[in-house]
Amino acid sequence: MMKVAIVVFDGVQALDLAGPMDVFAEANTFLPEHQHYQVVLVAARAGTVTCSNGMQLSVPFGYEDFDIQADLLLVAGGPRLPDFRPRSEFLSWLQTQARGAARYGSVCNGAFVLAHAGLLDGKQVTTHWSDAARLANEFPQASVQPDRIFTRDGRLFTSAGVTAGIDLCLSLVAEDWGHEIAVRVAKRLVVYIQREGGQSQYSPYVGIQKGDDPIISKVHRYVTEHIADALSIEQLARAVSVSRRTFSRLFEKYAKVTPSAFVEQVRVDAARRLLEETDAPLKTVAFNCGFHSATHMRTTFVRRLNVTPKQYRQRFHGAPAEQPQWSHSGSREQVHTDDLTEEMA
Repeated sequence: MMKVAIVVFDGVQALDLAGPMDVFAEANTFLPEHQHYQVVLVAARAGTVTCSNGMQLSVPFGYEDFDIQADLLLVAGGPRLPDFRPRSEFLSWLQTQARGAARYGSVCNGAFVLAHAGLLDGKQVTTHWSDAARLANEFPQASVQPDRIFTRDGRLFTSAGVTAGIDLCLSLVAEDWGHEIAVRVAKRLVVYIQREGGQSQYSPYVGIQKGDDPIISKVHRYVTEHIADALSIEQLARAVSVSRRTFSRLFEKYAKVTPSAFVEQVRVDAARRLLEETDAPLKTVAFNCGFHSATHMRTTFVRRLNVTPKQYRQRFHGAPAEQPQWSHSGSREQVHTDDLTEEMA
C-alpha cells in the first residue's frame, strides 16, 4: 500500500484536507486492495482538530507517536497558518519524514510549515496567490512561482490554494497509475483533469490600500478615468504634478512595479470586469480598455493570466438565470436561448 500522511493543525482549511483524501479514496475504487492509498492524519497530538469552518476531525496520531515512514507526506494549509510558528521538535520530525518519503509537499499555505523546516530552500514552489508574496519575502531561499496551480521540484510538490490540492493529487495519481486512472477519478469528482491557466485569474483586481502613497491613488484614479487613452509616463507625471524623474522614482518605490506594468494591470482588470459582466465583443472590450487590438489584449491576458479573454469569459461570465414563461394553459413553457457566441481574438 501507498502510505500517505497528511499533517493538519487547528484551523486547517477543510478542503485542503478533504480534496486530497477524496482523490485518493476515489483512486482506490479503481485499484486492487494491495495497491490502495492508505491515508492517515497526523497532528501535534492525537485527538480532535477543529477546521477553520468549524468542522471537527478525529486525528489518530500525534507526530511524536507516528513511527510509520510515509511514502507521501503532505502538509495541509489554513487561514492562520502563515502566522504559525512550529515547535523545533515538530520541525525535526518533519525533516526526518521528508527525507525518508518518496515524495513530500504541501497544499495551499501549508508551504509555510515546510519552509520553516528548510524543506523549500533552493526549490521552485507555489502557494495561495494571497500568500505568495509573504512566502517569498520571509523565505527568500525558496523560488516562489505565484501563478502556478501546482509545482514539482524533484520529490517536492506544492500547490496553490484550497481546491488546487485536488489538481496536485490527481497529478500524483497519474504518476503512480497512469493518466487513464486519473481521468476516471477526475470524472467521479466532476473536476478538470488539468485546469487551464494559472491562479492569477482568480486573484482580485488591483486595489489601493489606505497605507499606499497618495501618488499611487491619484495615478490609479487617473488611469481608470482615461483607460481607453494612450498613456505615457509624462502624462501620468503631469496628472500628479511632479517631474517625470520624480514620478518614476516614487512610483516604483511605493507601487513595487513600473508605471507601464501598473497601467497594463489596470487595463487587464478593466477588461476582466467587462468580460465578467457584459456580452460585449472582444474587439469592443479591447478598445474600451485601451488595448491596441483584440490580439494585443489576448497576448496580454495569456502573459499575465495564462488564459485567453475568451477562456476567461467562459469561466467567469455571470449569465443571468433564465426566467420561465407560463403558457395559457398554466403549464410551464421551456424557454430556449441560442448559445452566446464570441468574436475570436
